[in-house]
Amino acid sequence: MNLGMAFAILGAALAASLAGWGSAKGVGIAGQAAAGVVSEEPGLFAKVLILQLLPGTQGIYGLLVAFITLSRVGVLGGTPVDNTATGLMYLAACLPMAFVGLGSGIHQGKTSAASIGIVAKREDQFGKAMLFPAMVETYAILALLISILAITNI
Repeated sequence: MNLGMAFAILGAALAASLAGWGSAKGVGIAGQAAAGVVSEEPGLFAKVLILQLLPGTQGIYGLLVAFITLSRVGVLGGTPVDNTATGLMYLAACLPMAFVGLGSGIHQGKTSAASIGIVAKREDQFGKAMLFPAMVETYAILALLISILAITNI
């Protein structure tokens, strides 16, 4: 394996692992809040579960970026990377999803936990409560778009 291929695989690994870490942390934070609410109000399970699952999308986005990268660099198909510069470009293209996925997953978990608190007190405000973590999601989607656009244009 050449150095370019190693850099490309490193980029894919960072996208999947850092975004996945952010999602795991975020889902865990929201899950703690959700468990507390469900212990008092079991009928709110479905609503708080939806709010808990929102931070999980960053991990999916990171996995998508990793699959696209690996399929383009010769690991899952595509043309093998044959030089260091190209490998570094793939690495750089994966970094937006890696770092924004990590940060937004954690912060979306915190925002989801706060929204779960809203639903616990005012079940009728579920729709409004979903907007707060959805705003954090916007930045994960932007990072996903940047990474995909960069990867597909290398």
